[in-house]
Formats: sequence, C-alpha cells, structure tokens
Amino acid sequence: MIEHINEFLSHNITGTYGAVWSKVIILAGIAAVAVAAFFITEGTAFLLKVLIDKSRTTWDDDLLNTRFLKAISQLAPAMAVWWLLPQFFTHSDTALTWIGILTRCYILWTVVYIISITVGNLYHAFLKRDNLRVYAIKGMFQTVKLVVIIMGVILTVSILAEKSPVAILTAIGASAAILMLVFKDTILGLVASVQLTANHMLERGDWVVVEKHGANGEVIDVSLTTVKVRNWDNSVTTVPPYSLVSESFRNYQPMRDSGGRRVERPIYIDVNSVRFCTRNEREALAARGWIEADTPDTAVNLGLLRSYIENYLLNDHRVNSDMTIMVRQMEPTPSGLPLQLYFFTVTTEWKEYEHVQSDIFDHVYASIHEFGLRIFQTPAGTDINNLRQ
Repeated sequence: MIEHINEFLSHNITGTYGAVWSKVIILAGIAAVAVAAFFITEGTAFLLKVLIDKSRTTWDDDLLNTRFLKAISQLAPAMAVWWLLPQFFTHSDTALTWIGILTRCYILWTVVYIISITVGNLYHAFLKRDNLRVYAIKGMFQTVKLVVIIMGVILTVSILAEKSPVAILTAIGASAAILMLVFKDTILGLVASVQLTANHMLERGDWVVVEKHGANGEVIDVSLTTVKVRNWDNSVTTVPPYSLVSESFRNYQPMRDSGGRRVERPIYIDVNSVRFCTRNEREALAARGWIEADTPDTAVNLGLLRSYIENYLLNDHRVNSDMTIMVRQMEPTPSGLPLQLYFFTVTTEWKEYEHVQSDIFDHVYASIHEFGLRIFQTPAGTDINNLRQ
C-alpha cells in the first residue's frame, strides 16, 4: 500500500516543486492518520470507561480512570507518526530527522506521564482501602515516580545526542558523588520511608509527639522528604522522616487501639490529718456503704480512703476494669503525701477522656473530707488574712 502511494506520487508529481509538494502531501496524510488515530483511541477509551463504570469491581475504577485513558489517547497519534514517517521517507533530511527525534521524545514523555498517572492512581487506591492504607506511604510512590522521571531524562539525552543510554549512564556515574550530595535528603527520606513502613512505626492519622521539633498532633501526610503533623492548635509542623528513624518519638496510636487511656495523677494529702478513725466516723462511713461494718478500731483513715477509691474505680463503668486499677501511696514530699490514682478510661477520645477523669477526681476531692483528711495546699493570701483575724 505504502509502496503504491510512493510510486503514484513520483510519477504524477515531478520537478523541484513537485518533490516539495510530494513531501507536503505525505506529511499532511500522516497528520490526518495521526488525528484519526487520536479520535479512534479516544472513542475506544470512552467505551472502555463505560464498561469500567458498570463493572462491580472498584480497582478498575481507581486505576483506569479518565485521566489515564486520556493519556493513552494522546499516545496514539505519536505512535502513528513514528511508524509512518520512516515508511515514506528513506533519504536523510534534516527537518524530517528532527520530526522523528521530537516524535520519539514525545512518545517517551507520554509513557513517563502514563506511568506517573498509574503510580498516583495506585497510591490513591491504597488510601481508599483500610487494609492497605498501612502500606500507602507517599514516599515510596514518589520514589517510583522520581526513578521513572530520571530514566526519562537519560533516554531523552540519549535520543537527542544519538548515543547509547549506557554511555549516558557512564558519564553520570562519574559525577555520582555530586548527585549523592544534591539528592542527600531524598535518599535519606527514601530509606526512612521504607523503615517506617516495614516496621509499622508510623501511619496517616496517628497521634505522635516529636518533642525536638515541637510536634504534638495527628499525622496528615507522609512524603519522601517531610512528615506533616497537624498539632492540636491546628498549626502544622513538618518533620524530616529520617529524624523519626534516627531519634525517638512517641506514637499514641497503640493506646487508641488498646481501648483504654491511662490516668496517672496524684492527690497531695496533709500528713498531719492522717490518723486512726473514731468509732463514730467508722459507723458513719459504714452506713453510707463506703467501708465494711466490721472495720477494726486500728483502721487508718488514709488506708480506708485508698480502699474506697479503688472500689469506686472498679465499679465505675467509665473505667476499664480489664486494665490496671491502683491507688498507691507515693514517697512524701514537702508538698504533702502523694496518693496516686492509676487507672485507664474506656474512652480514648480526648474530650471524653478529660470529662471522665475530671468527674472522678471531683468525687475524690469531695470524699476526702468525709474520712477526716485534708488536702495539702500552699497558703494563699486569704488564708493569711484569716489567721490575722
């Protein structure tokens, strides 16, 4: 077919101008075929998109989206030009040579663009699935894109210089030290991203504390060079991924998953108020059901308070009874005798957690006086005025 077209043009169009018009006609024909190839591919892509939308699976919707199919359509005309151009022009011509070179470069970067779209679609598909979200670290996908782009640059230089890609890589290898220096942060970020993913150290949505960088909040993005943390004051702190691997940070996500959040707070008791309970005090407390009726005469009010608080926590539905519940006496301090409450709430949500522990300590503060104990408090100005009066 192509040979017949060439023969027809050579017999019917002669002379210098005839040769020029022959090239123009052939180039116009190739352009028409390229346009036709584009519309045919685009129509096929449209029909394929309709079938994808009707399918029950969701992976094809995420991977073969409109952006991907449009990129495929843009590749078809360049492929037509690349295949037809050598069929009609066998002699060397500078203009036609550059058309061929530019066509190959266009095909190359269209393929790079398609691969980048595929990697991006795969990343977003991972984010939509809870069981795969743990592996959806942006840095790894960014690394794949970076490698593809670097390969595209090397092949482009190879096409323009008309040299083998191996020769280009050999030249780049000589300047590897400079490249290592330029891409130091990127390489460190890649290594850190792989370690964070492989060891399940960090995921999107985790509550982390990185004291050195002043970060305390939820992870909103993990990329090749930065980890973005939205702090509880709605500010955003960026942390280099490598610092999370080389230094320590605190991840509260296991606490959220455990179903209990710890409360560890002391109450300072005035040591001078610790004593044996009187009979009337024991009877009053027993009548309220706070202690046993057969409590011995040697019972100390602080010991009875510890037993009562521990019992109270065990029977509170907002306290996780499957975890440690303890009321312990700490070492005395100049500020009084610390009585520490150690327990876990059933909720890990911040606001509810604060409400639960506040309600419990409200009750404890109000109950202390019933046992004849006093809370230690540094004298204020009103206390000194009362003493004067």
